[in-house]
Order: sequence, then C-alpha cells, then structure tokens
Amino acid sequence: MDAVRAVAEPGRREILRLVWDSELSADEIAERFDVTFGAVSQHLKVLRESGLVTLRQDGRRRFYRADREAMGPLADFLQSMWATKLDTLAVLAEAAERSEKSEGIAQ
Repeated sequence: MDAVRAVAEPGRREILRLVWDSELSADEIAERFDVTFGAVSQHLKVLRESGLVTLRQDGRRRFYRADREAMGPLADFLQSMWATKLDTLAVLAEAAERSEKSEGIAQ
C-alpha cells in the first residue's frame, strides 16, 4: 500500500501523530485506542510496509517512530493538518470559555 492510502485511514493518522516526536511500544500505542491490540497491530504493519514508521525491536517488544524523512512532502502536509486542527480546537475552547463567562455575568 502506498503512503497516501495508508494515511487516508484516521486510525493510522492518529498512530502517526502519537509516534511523531517520540518512540512508543506497540503496547503503549494500543492502550490509547478502543480497539483490539490485533487491530492496532495491523495498522502498524501497514504503516511499516508503507515506509511511514520505523521499527526497533528490543527482545519481544517492538518500538515504533514516524520516519519523517522517508515521508518527504507528506510529512509537511500531516504536520500542517495537525497544527490546523489544534488551532481550530483552541479557537473553539476560547469561544466556549467566553460564552461561559458572559452567561455567568448575565445571571
């Protein structure tokens, strides 16, 4: 599967976001999802085969990290997409806070 199709699935994008700046074990990744370990393992396999993550084994544990260099321009796109979502979330949170304060004053 090519990289673009691999990141088209929201769960795989979330895994990439989790391992973007730090290495995590498969167990640490799986505990952040409400699906089976097997489902997360399949997503990790797709990401690995697409060249989007690197794998390091330490005994029986497997550790994953995003391979930004191998992603090329896709890395910039993903990073800007996550930044945009965070900016939108911040704006919505600030608006909700202002609304709560104005409701408190009106009472």
